[in-house]
Amino acid sequence: MDVKKIYMDANALLEGHFKLSSGNHSQFYLQSAKVLEDPKNAKVLAEGVAQQIQASGLEVDTICAPALGGLIAGFALATALDKRSIFAERVDKIMTIRRGFEIAKGERVIICEDIITTGGSAMEAANAIEEMGGIVVGFAALANRGFCHRENSDIKKKPNCKLPEDVPFFALDDFTFEMYAPSDCPLCKEGKSEAIKPGSRGN
Repeated sequence: MDVKKIYMDANALLEGHFKLSSGNHSQFYLQSAKVLEDPKNAKVLAEGVAQQIQASGLEVDTICAPALGGLIAGFALATALDKRSIFAERVDKIMTIRRGFEIAKGERVIICEDIITTGGSAMEAANAIEEMGGIVVGFAALANRGFCHRENSDIKKKPNCKLPEDVPFFALDDFTFEMYAPSDCPLCKEGKSEAIKPGSRGN
């Protein structure tokens, strides 16, 4: 599967001057919402991730997606695996499981995002699941930004990756774009543009 081509065909691999959720800047941005607005793309991508999970032999009961970015990817993956789909959302800046969703003690959960960068939001959702007695058995995403090691990839875990090393992470491909602290951003130093903040925390 050529994941990069799917993103490019959907005009979802953006080039410009972007401020990421982490606060860092980048010349490139993956806008998964543009890919997932086509149900056929969502189905194909989710089935690709599901095949990796099934091949691993991992047993899972539920897919949990951090809102907002992971909602469609999480639901599509749950559909592909024929599992329950729930989501976590921030309440007063704290990732929370609510809306009547319940987690049984020992319930096996995969946290699914559209894209995982450092895994911060995924870990917040994982903590919420574990506080309710669930067990996070895996992480999943359509794409990996290259800071965390995913199954079937040679990319090593970077120091800023927040995902645990003893829990598998499944994704379809690695997108390793340079990121810069605002003070070191070459695009800022050129002075020709101002960083914009796309995505679920800034349009």
